[in-house]
Amino acid sequence: MIEKPNPIVNSTTELSVSQLSEVLKTVVETAFAKVRIKGEISGLKKHSNGHYYFDLKESFGGKDYILKSVVWKWTRLSTIPENGLEVVATGKITTYAGQSNYQLTVEAIEVSGIGALLKQIEERKARLSKEGLFDQSKKKSIPFMPKIIGVVTSPTGSVIKDIIHRITERFPTRIIVYPVPVQGSGADVYISNAINHFNTMEESIRPTVIIVARGGGSFQDLMPFNEENVVRATANSVIPIISAVGHETDTTLIDFASDLRAPTPTGAAEYATPVKIEVEQLLLTKEKRIRTSIYNFIEKHGLKLQASSSKILTPSRIIEEYLRIIDEKTDKIQRIIKQKFELASNKITSFNSLLQSYSFKNVLKRGFAIIRDKNDKLITSLESSQNQEINEIEFFDGKVQVQTKLKQGTLL
Repeated sequence: MIEKPNPIVNSTTELSVSQLSEVLKTVVETAFAKVRIKGEISGLKKHSNGHYYFDLKESFGGKDYILKSVVWKWTRLSTIPENGLEVVATGKITTYAGQSNYQLTVEAIEVSGIGALLKQIEERKARLSKEGLFDQSKKKSIPFMPKIIGVVTSPTGSVIKDIIHRITERFPTRIIVYPVPVQGSGADVYISNAINHFNTMEESIRPTVIIVARGGGSFQDLMPFNEENVVRATANSVIPIISAVGHETDTTLIDFASDLRAPTPTGAAEYATPVKIEVEQLLLTKEKRIRTSIYNFIEKHGLKLQASSSKILTPSRIIEEYLRIIDEKTDKIQRIIKQKFELASNKITSFNSLLQSYSFKNVLKRGFAIIRDKNDKLITSLESSQNQEINEIEFFDGKVQVQTKLKQGTLL
């Protein structure tokens, strides 16, 4: 209810402009300290300092009614202002007394009507998709056996109990729960902060997969999972994320940004973990296959090894082989020496025969003789025989000693 003006202000009271402005400021800001105004956002401007300025517009009776509005940068909003969006803005009326102006200082914004909300989500989806936040090529695979599972959800209710129970039942794994509100104003900030926190943890204690979950609810209840900050945190996460928000028929924008969407929180727990018994059976099967492969390998290559081992020489065999080689080489050298000796012998015989054919003894057989003086020098001519004493005459079949002297060609 609007309070009555200060009683001192009446028709007989004389006021200055500044006084009237202050009175009006007090009356208006007191009377409209908490209001909810429905209208369409138009003329939206975001200042460089982070403040939002826009008009709340309503068309009625052929006229447009405008209420100037502002959102200070420190105000936490569950819905980011967008042109054309029909909203219910909660806040207070503030005035500028010096200019006779007033405006709505917005403290919260709610989208008015499901239709407007759906339109906002579709426009946001198209914009974020264009940026590539939903690209399939960027999806990360879910690890088969995660070491640590991070869960972002409400700490109370059946969701967290179902997830813990299902993981423990299938494949006991360490679970880190980051408790957050999953609906209402500001829930999106807690959810995005939780995802970012997991990603900044030390690698040794960081989850290898994250489950973001909540149970069913109304369209408005699920709105935090449609907010841009949650979608961006999910898309930018280096840790694979499984989203499980609402019922199987519910779809929120986080589902497009996550690496895998589960129909229910329990389903998310199943996607995140294998069944221990199945893993054990799989390991046994693989072990059997490996053993069989090893046995087959040994059997196959064992025969080859035996065949090859027979070719491996022991030290005695090596010595024997070298002795055999030496014997073969020795025989070869002896054959070569024998051949060369025989060849040399034949040449000597041939040379000897040739030498014999040229021997002076063959000449002596034809009736010639060799005469030597007392100094055993040959007398080969009349001139060399002058006054020489003949000491020896050699015939083909022997020698005779004589004592003669030749003088002027006459034997004395």
